[in-house]
Amino acid sequence: MISRDIIAQIPKAELHVHIEGTLEAEQCFELARRNGVELAYGSVEELQSAYRFNDLQEFLDIYYQGANVLIEEQDFYDLTWAYLTKARTQNVLHTEMFFDPQTHTMRGIDMETVLNGITAAMAEAESSLDISSRLIFCILRHVDIDNALDTVAVAEYYKEHHIDRLIGIGLDSSENGYPPNFYKDIFDRARAAGFIPVAHAGEEGPPEYVREALDILKIERLDHGNRSLEDDALVERLAQESMALTVCPLSNLNLKVVADMKNHPLRRMLDLGLKATVNSDDPAYFGGYINENYFAVAEALDLTEAHLYSLARNSFEASFIGEDQKATYIAKLDEFAASNGWQIAG
Repeated sequence: MISRDIIAQIPKAELHVHIEGTLEAEQCFELARRNGVELAYGSVEELQSAYRFNDLQEFLDIYYQGANVLIEEQDFYDLTWAYLTKARTQNVLHTEMFFDPQTHTMRGIDMETVLNGITAAMAEAESSLDISSRLIFCILRHVDIDNALDTVAVAEYYKEHHIDRLIGIGLDSSENGYPPNFYKDIFDRARAAGFIPVAHAGEEGPPEYVREALDILKIERLDHGNRSLEDDALVERLAQESMALTVCPLSNLNLKVVADMKNHPLRRMLDLGLKATVNSDDPAYFGGYINENYFAVAEALDLTEAHLYSLARNSFEASFIGEDQKATYIAKLDEFAASNGWQIAG
């Protein structure tokens, strides 16, 4: 068994984290007081005790309530800074964060307020913490299409006005009943504007949702993708196309996607040649940031040094940064593996 101390030191990237999902209960109460927002829970402990979910929808109900405390630019800065600080302590060298603009614009918060706060923290973290980052705006499946098209239009405006950290479009929220084909026009427009497409698919939805994300939305990275393993032909295609999967083990456990971490498909994904990565999804709600996710799967699935190396290398290779920067990060990973005598062949 590889020690947690060693696993914690692995240089890595995080490619699937929702910035609103990093809102810790303590910070939620702090921002609620600052902004005069009344919460449905009387204490941090009471709020944390609600983090027991039977499915994705139960989680989303609390997730959207928590977002109500985010109002001012400083709130979004503080939220992002807290995550980036935490990520850097866990040896994350690069992160690509999701945010949900509609969660805020539908409450009357301008996207400019959200973007200014988040990107200011990103810039500060890059210079002072040495962690690079990019931003992906997500379309909420359960919100009407016209609102989504308006969101893409606003994102285009900010991309044109030199918010170069805003690089991609994603698709999240309730999956069942909202197949990717519903969002073809939205993704067509976003791709034409230069946004890199990714989408949540195959978490609760069937393998066919993954196919639609590939063929209709033309995604360049698959978020979750667990249920792809139900379809051998789809697995073969994902492997052949080197399509990265951003897998979120503790999220899967807490949302009952898997009943036991020992049954998690991550090791099988790697053994089948899939480009799987480990990520934290919504760490404030699911009991752990990226290292805790690595610990959980390493122990439950008896991952080898080669498995862990592949997960970390995949995270850099699947990122949307330049090849030179990828090579720099992979060199740091190789140096780490060599210094620890890891056997990574095969």
